[in-house]
Amino acid sequence: MTGYERYAAIRVEGPDAQGVVTVSFFGPGLHAVTAEAHRELVDVWVDIARDDRARAVIVRGEGEKAFSSGGSFDLVDAMIASVEVRTRVLRETRELVRNIIDCPVPIVAAINGPAAGAGLVTAACADITIAGRGATIVDGHPRLGVASGDHAALVWPLLMSMAHAKYHLLLNEPIRGKEAERIGMVSKCVDDDLVQSTAREIAERLARGSQRGIRATKHALNNWYRQNWSIFEASLGLEFYNFGEADVIEGVASFREKRDPRFS
Repeated sequence: MTGYERYAAIRVEGPDAQGVVTVSFFGPGLHAVTAEAHRELVDVWVDIARDDRARAVIVRGEGEKAFSSGGSFDLVDAMIASVEVRTRVLRETRELVRNIIDCPVPIVAAINGPAAGAGLVTAACADITIAGRGATIVDGHPRLGVASGDHAALVWPLLMSMAHAKYHLLLNEPIRGKEAERIGMVSKCVDDDLVQSTAREIAERLARGSQRGIRATKHALNNWYRQNWSIFEASLGLEFYNFGEADVIEGVASFREKRDPRFS
């Protein structure tokens, strides 16, 4: 048994007859990542890595509206209020990125609608990413008043160039589907109604391929991330340091009140 039945805050299905595992965000609104979902996202990649039946993974948002809107405000509030919670989530975030990078099974992300926060971590660190034309990718950390620490400083410059990464991160500028393909943030942009079927087709191609060759190539390419791990550690530490400062309180309030923040 792989233990997939224990996941409750994310949905894990498979492997099916082709060896494809599907990991889905679900929940009200735009599939916000709760504290429970955050913990489960850390563990699921370890379980998949240990599953000899798994030959490819699709990570997606259920329905047609969203991939995942990121961490819930309840989780953000808890992090602001408690250094113990911040420390736990910092540790989970470090393990999440490492577990995705180290998972030998090829991962395909299918981005429909908004992708942000912890959900975006899984999409950006995936091996192949399919985005719909209506997809919106945004890292809102500086808008919230904290450093872009959960993956972006490590991953975005390699995907799209330093110039594009700074533009979209520092200005909190969303990236739409076609633009994400143009600058290299995603592998391919397709019509919204083709996102899931395209991701499925690619996952099945990966599942039919040489697992030795594919996994070895993935491991070698991901050494670009491993050799720059200190960048990730620094950004992660700065993010969670910022969660103890004043700007994040104003950032959260402005999100809730649907207004521009007024940082001192």
